[in-house]
Amino acid sequence: MRMTRRALSRALLLAPAASLLPAPAIAAGFPDRPIKLVVPYPPGGSTDPVARLLAAQMQSLLGQPMIVENRSGAAGAIGTESVARAEPDGYTLLLHTTAIATEPSLKSNLPYRAETDLLPLTEAVRGPYLLVANPRLPAQDLDGLIAHARAHPGKLLYGSAGIGSSGHLIGALFAQQAGIEVTHVPYRGGGPSITGLLANEIQYVFDTIQGSRSLVQDGQLRGLAVTGSGRSPLLPQVPTAVESGMKDFDIGYWLGIFAPARIPAPVAERLNAAFRQALGQENVRTRLTELGLTPVGSSLEEFGQTVRGDMASWHEVIRKADIRLE
Repeated sequence: MRMTRRALSRALLLAPAASLLPAPAIAAGFPDRPIKLVVPYPPGGSTDPVARLLAAQMQSLLGQPMIVENRSGAAGAIGTESVARAEPDGYTLLLHTTAIATEPSLKSNLPYRAETDLLPLTEAVRGPYLLVANPRLPAQDLDGLIAHARAHPGKLLYGSAGIGSSGHLIGALFAQQAGIEVTHVPYRGGGPSITGLLANEIQYVFDTIQGSRSLVQDGQLRGLAVTGSGRSPLLPQVPTAVESGMKDFDIGYWLGIFAPARIPAPVAERLNAAFRQALGQENVRTRLTELGLTPVGSSLEEFGQTVRGDMASWHEVIRKADIRLE
């Protein structure tokens, strides 16, 4: 018992001293052990290449390993909660997608509040959606698809990876802005939705460029539009939705880094600076471009505004489309 009490007394004496360390000292001593980057999805998904690319760069910049941990389950909620509840010391981080901004409007029973339990560190990358159609659809471009939908209200079918998925939401926003009535068909994942599109069970899907690029190049699917501000160098023949007449349909998805909300400001700033430096490396930028992504590297304030703005705008889309998750 003597050793236990002595250890306890030492811990109690040291704790206040550590809390009184000046901010520069906290930042200077960080990190002194490996950092964990949680990806709340299974291995092999679209987030994995970005996570592992950044982790390798961060190790060389910070002098400590950054270990990618895939912690999937409950549509990303399990991994996200593990970071929200982690010690706010900068050693447990999260790589999440735009989905984190839509969850509050879709799910009432989340075990965390992204707005208050997580701190947005930086927007890492951004990418456009690609609208792909079955070649049997009598539409050669976006105008043709919209005209066909207006001529056959409710008959045109679009698919997604499931109710509330990014493909579902971007499809709902497209229908709202185009003024068309279409029917959503949810599948059990992005892969099955593309299989259904190839079989002409549905007529179009909003996918990632890396997901459907080869099918467009092979002529198995028809690329009608990309949703970003400019054409993709991976599919330069496919026009943007803006070029095609939908001036307000400049929208994409992002992957961003988050930390537990109460992380010390000097540590958050050090991590932000390191991630931005990593995203500026030429080899990283080249690889991200090959994946159809654009490196961003925003400030803490900028990414916070992006997340809050997306939460508000997607809430309105979800409300208008009356999308609900049980």
